[in-house]
Amino acid sequence: PGAGKSGAGLTSHLPKIGQPDSMLPDHLSPETWLNQVFSSAEAQRGGVVKRKIRDVERLVGYDMFIAAVQSRGYQAVRNGRHYVVFCNDLPIRRVR
Repeated sequence: PGAGKSGAGLTSHLPKIGQPDSMLPDHLSPETWLNQVFSSAEAQRGGVVKRKIRDVERLVGYDMFIAAVQSRGYQAVRNGRHYVVFCNDLPIRRVR
């Protein structure tokens, strides 16, 4: 029988929630990054934007990201390794 896996490390792949954990280049502030995300053509059309959780945590932090989503009246979900932001206030219905 093979080696079993203990529960340790099962959550090690999950990002920590909090502040950014690395420095941005001087030309890219967290605010600039957020403005670029939400000024994209897709966001401006009321569409959907997707960003890796790792990038959000590294560049702006969870709290700032969620505050930016909320301040715009948008909605976000977390799925797998991504945040998916619905750049509108329409109802979200899970179909399966």
